[in-house]
Amino acid sequence: MKLKNRLVYHVYGFIFAREDGHPQLRKVVETRLKRLLKKAELEKNITPHSFRHTHTSLLIEAGVGIKEIQQRLGHTDINTTMNIYAHMTANMEEKASQQFSKLMKDLLL
Repeated sequence: MKLKNRLVYHVYGFIFAREDGHPQLRKVVETRLKRLLKKAELEKNITPHSFRHTHTSLLIEAGVGIKEIQQRLGHTDINTTMNIYAHMTANMEEKASQQFSKLMKDLLL
């Protein structure tokens, strides 16, 4: 879309942008998403914001640091990120503990 409309396209970094680069109306995105879900015969309540949470969850599972995630999400305070995703980081801490225990067992054998 950027190349096609390069003379009028403004790069603002929006994920859902109109042909001129300005943000797409939320209702337009939600309506299109609902139509796609129906066409795919998926009875899920997925919103555009769901993609943000999925992306963040995948980053956490991949071992990306919480500070980097905070910056990527644009949270000014790391506590905001921690409060929203505390359950995910707790799961990662448990996995890290299990991996460390396994490593120590392997070293002793």
